[in-house]
Amino acid sequence: MTHRILNVALAALTALPFANTLAANPADGVVELEVLPGWRTQAGTHMAGLEITLAPGWKTYWRVPGDGGIPPRFAWDGSENLQGVALHWPVPEVSRINNMRSIGYEGIVVIPVELALDNADAPARLAGRVQIGVCEEICVPVMLSFDAALPVDGRRDAAIVASLVDRPRTANEAGVGDVSCAISPIDGGLRVIAEIPMPPMGTDEEVVIESGDQQVWVSEPHTWREGPRLYASSDMIHVDRDGFTVNRSDMRITVIAGGQSVDIEGCVAG
Repeated sequence: MTHRILNVALAALTALPFANTLAANPADGVVELEVLPGWRTQAGTHMAGLEITLAPGWKTYWRVPGDGGIPPRFAWDGSENLQGVALHWPVPEVSRINNMRSIGYEGIVVIPVELALDNADAPARLAGRVQIGVCEEICVPVMLSFDAALPVDGRRDAAIVASLVDRPRTANEAGVGDVSCAISPIDGGLRVIAEIPMPPMGTDEEVVIESGDQQVWVSEPHTWREGPRLYASSDMIHVDRDGFTVNRSDMRITVIAGGQSVDIEGCVAG
């Protein structure tokens, strides 16, 4: 991953607003957050981790939470020797809450955090805040702060490595062919139908479509298969109800099934 991509990720994440939140800390018995200091990579980045521990029966959300969830929001203010951040999300679980799709984690989840540094030979500091949703019978947003030193001589952490291994497969690794997206206007927005040539992953295939614009809401897709091709249809609406366009190369499609996922970046006109 290049520093340019890491910088784009940092700019996008720190610009996001935070909602009103429920105060939370490790003493409340619901959620704890710990920074795993990690190590310097051969690429000159620093690989750390955010370890989230949830009380039994509680869940939190993936980067796209589903219609029933609360999206995570990060701010890195207070960090030092930092150019940019990339989050490496492990494969999430899909469930239904009140007939709405929820995508996330329970128990303990480690989110690897890869940092591009101003100076790869100097210590760094990872500090900031994260707003996440936590759910049991109800869902509430909580705000957690973090602050940790990241030494130059850090060591590989088994928990971070395990989460990096539990990553989505790429389109090439999963045998995905050329993905096309047909986009057409609907009342108040756009409809996208993605055609994904790929081997079946199981009977429980779930598809997530991201527009590439965080101001554009994307509905849970209607999905179906026709032999070796998986189809997904979603509606897109701008949060301000304004007109908008979608760049197919910025779209991201994730297929989740059987404890695995496939990450597909971009599509061509269909």
